Amino acid sequence: MSASQDKPKVLRETDDVARSQAHAMLAYARVAALATHEPGTQWPLASRVSLALGDDGQPLILISRLSAHFAALEADARCSLLVSESEIEGDPLRVARMTVLCQALRLDRATHTVERSVARAAFLKHQPEAAMYADFGDFDFWRLTMERASLNAGFGRAYSLSAHDLLP
Repeated sequence: MSASQDKPKVLRETDDVARSQAHAMLAYARVAALATHEPGTQWPLASRVSLALGDDGQPLILISRLSAHFAALEADARCSLLVSESEIEGDPLRVARMTVLCQALRLDRATHTVERSVARAAFLKHQPEAAMYADFGDFDFWRLTMERASLNAGFGRAYSLSAHDLLP
């Protein structure tokens, strides 16, 4: 018997309940862990970022060019976001969480003027305190196009979601 035959099936069939939970987690998340690859070494690099959804349902982040993850995204647009439900008392692994694999696109001021303006409005609607630095010259908005996700919705409730599943 091969190792794959010995392994129990852990993923459930993706259903509307899982899709709804994924949508809610993305819509209400204010922060996420952003994972990238460090340029040169390719070591995993994780950072905490503010998060909002654009009008198209894709995640938006606002980061400084001074940050390590900015350089990482410039070098390799592949990244992932880890979002979770609010923390609860007790076992932290009881909290639903989702890793979303994405492709990042910097909304450059010169070449993405309209897209940047739309992203700015959507981001500041969800993260109004970011207005203080959103227009600083070293900050840029990034649109993260979702490719797929892994949702752990609680004990024994794991799902694989497609890009289509993730959009409202």
